Order: sequence, then C-alpha cells, then structure tokens
Amino acid sequence: MNSEYDFEPVKGLPAELPRGEQLLWQGSPQWKSLALHGYHVRKFALYFVLLVLWRAGEGMAGGESAAQLLLGCAWLLLLGTVVCTLLLGLARLAARATLYTITNRRIVMRHGIALPMSVNIPFTAVQAASMRVYADGSGEICVALLPNQRLGYLLNWPHVRPWKFAEPQAMLRTVPQATLVAELLIGALRSAVPGAVASQSTDAGLPTHSLAA
Repeated sequence: MNSEYDFEPVKGLPAELPRGEQLLWQGSPQWKSLALHGYHVRKFALYFVLLVLWRAGEGMAGGESAAQLLLGCAWLLLLGTVVCTLLLGLARLAARATLYTITNRRIVMRHGIALPMSVNIPFTAVQAASMRVYADGSGEICVALLPNQRLGYLLNWPHVRPWKFAEPQAMLRTVPQATLVAELLIGALRSAVPGAVASQSTDAGLPTHSLAA
C-alpha cells in the first residue's frame, strides 16, 4: 500500500538535501508520551472520574435506587472511555504521521494526519531553544524564532508550544532520548550560527536548558 510519504525524495524532507547539508538526526514522537503530555489523556480520565463521583454523590443524596445510580454513572464512564480512546488513537496517528529532522543547517517538521505539511526552520531563524525531559526519557524541545519569523499556531498544533499564540514557538513533541537530541541540536546550532551559546533557563513554562543565539 502506498502513502503520500512514499514519494518523498528523502524521508521526512520535501526535497533532496542541498550540497553541503548533512542529515544529523530523525525521529518521531513517542505516542504514549504524546497522549499523556500533548493530548492530556490522563487529565481527561481524571475529569470523568470526578464526574462519576459527583454523579454518584448527587444520586445518593437524592435517594436514588442502586439501579438508577448504576445507570447514571455507567453512561458517564462510557463517555469517558470513548473520549480517552479517541485521544489515544489521535496521539498514535499523529506520532505515525510525524517525522522530525535535524540537519547541520535546519530543523524540518513533517506532520499532519489528514493534511500533510512540512515546516522548514533554518538555524538562522532560531532565537532560542529549551527542553523539558519526562521520566521515560522522552521530552519536548522548544524552538523560539526571531521576531521577524512567523509560524502558524493552529496549522502546526500540536507541534507548537502551548499557549504561545502571539509568538508561536515550534516544538518537537515527546522525542525519545530528548537530552541527547537537544545536545546534538545545540552542537549543530553552535557550528552553524557564530556566537551561539548554551545557558541555563529558569523559564517557568519549560524549566530546562536554553540555547541563545
């Protein structure tokens, strides 16, 4: 079976690499971690559990029978199961459709379940980068762009930093071995952009390492 990606000249890239450009790393999001941290499945599950408890408490206070209580809670459990299953499915599809690429000159994000698209971020457009690592070793690598560079938030969600609507920042979501990938990116940026330096970040939203060019 063919897919739209079978015709890529280089996997994950819209065109052949120019002379002098080298492929350094490629990877996709870990779908389970993406489900937890990108699609917030755990929070939705907790929300429905609280709804069930609230419904049960309300029913008991109102003197409902056991059958009425069971029926009232059952449909909430069913709805929660459907919602969480859909989110898990979306996370898995999104991870399969996504491929991040780092070369010695740029970052490329190929993503899109229904509408595949490719985003090129040359290192010369990068203002800073930061990282968050999760317990399983996966993590987010966030890339802030220079003020004159624009990135569509809705078109690129969930591959953008949450809540940064005015100045969208690209985000490599739940990449495996995030620390190693971030170190590779820092090295590539240092080589490509004279004067780029690595520093510690205390950003409350993404409290990890930061790279300022």
